[in-house]
Amino acid sequence: METSTKAVTTVYYNSACPVCEAGICYQRAQMQGSAVAWVDVATEPALARELGIDTEFLRERLHVRDAAGRMHVGARAVTLLWSQTRGQRWLVWLARPFGWLTGPLYNVAARALYRWNRRRGNW
Repeated sequence: METSTKAVTTVYYNSACPVCEAGICYQRAQMQGSAVAWVDVATEPALARELGIDTEFLRERLHVRDAAGRMHVGARAVTLLWSQTRGQRWLVWLARPFGWLTGPLYNVAARALYRWNRRRGNW
């Protein structure tokens, strides 16, 4: 686990998924210097139990814990990261009116990606 003593946001991601890993690599580069801890759930199998989250659900969707300790999942997690990333904050403004749509779309895409990864034997 890569952490910072000043970390206020914790991102739980799944590097076993090549698509997710690519997205996280991009996001980490954009957020370089930010107070973020990046936790790879693929390399920490006991993490789901510690967090009280179903292992498969943790693998399937992005999870982000904010500074107040609230867990954000899926599209809400992505939006939270955008809100903390210079050059991406406008995406929050763009996505906000479509929240009724972005959540379900993220869930469908995450489920399809999860199944694809299972078929490929990534976990």
